[in-house]
Amino acid sequence: MKYSKKMIADKIKYNIIVEFYNMLHLLSKKKQQIIPKVFSIEKSIEKIIADRCSVSRFGDGEILLIGKKPIRFQQESDLLSRRLIEVIQSQNENHLVCISDSFQELERYTRRARRFWRTHFYLYGNLWDTYLTPGRSYYNTFITRPYMDFKSKASSPRWFNLLKGIWTQRSIIFIEGEKSRLGVGNDLFDNASSIRRILCPPVNAFDKYEAILEKALEQDKNVLFLIALGPTATVLAYDLYQAGYQAIDVGHVDIEYEWLRMGAMHKVSVPSKYVNEALTGKEIALAMEEDYHRQIICSV
Repeated sequence: MKYSKKMIADKIKYNIIVEFYNMLHLLSKKKQQIIPKVFSIEKSIEKIIADRCSVSRFGDGEILLIGKKPIRFQQESDLLSRRLIEVIQSQNENHLVCISDSFQELERYTRRARRFWRTHFYLYGNLWDTYLTPGRSYYNTFITRPYMDFKSKASSPRWFNLLKGIWTQRSIIFIEGEKSRLGVGNDLFDNASSIRRILCPPVNAFDKYEAILEKALEQDKNVLFLIALGPTATVLAYDLYQAGYQAIDVGHVDIEYEWLRMGAMHKVSVPSKYVNEALTGKEIALAMEEDYHRQIICSV
């Protein structure tokens, strides 16, 4: 797939900016005021399975939106900022707040990931310091990103096998962007007892939040919601937990699994799936899988 001149120019500009702030971070030796304890990927997954926990995940995008800065596929709003703050500060035994474990010991990550997180903390570390709770333990957001950013990928197959235990013989409902197509073309969710889907806008999904929540609340309480919907998923998993469901914000887990199967060493597009982090990831060639279409409950 060919890259346009604009794509190449944008990529060059991004790399220059990241390298600049990465250098500033290293020269300034800037430190976070709060260095949270973050459980390992293994312990986080074990907790979810043992107690059927719900999960809300916070990464760079969610923290930017807390600071009322837009991200590529979600515009900012006062309401979204307030809801994300509510979720990151919530403390419930069976609802896990997951954050990255990149506050220290970055050696385990690729150079690309290390410079990204240094840049992020240099620019936005104050937001983490403001909204994290000192002394609190958090769970690991990389449960759904267990491949691409790790220097050694030897543990990735094992982490995916552990993840599959969350939905073994469960009735799953995906709440996903209409081009995400979780599990289509791979075996990641083959051990689920059934799969259904609620399709949502791939961009600015939070604008349709009430309608999405309403459709979810119509479903049986025994289902497992797996939500791939950017920062909307972070809030939605929390609200569904409060309503008595198990709901997990699974983020990019399906794309990470596709990259593992491909043996990809950088973030590339995946045929027939929306990949917002790849240069050509928005160019989708949709196939007409009958099983996929039968699984769709509705489109919001």
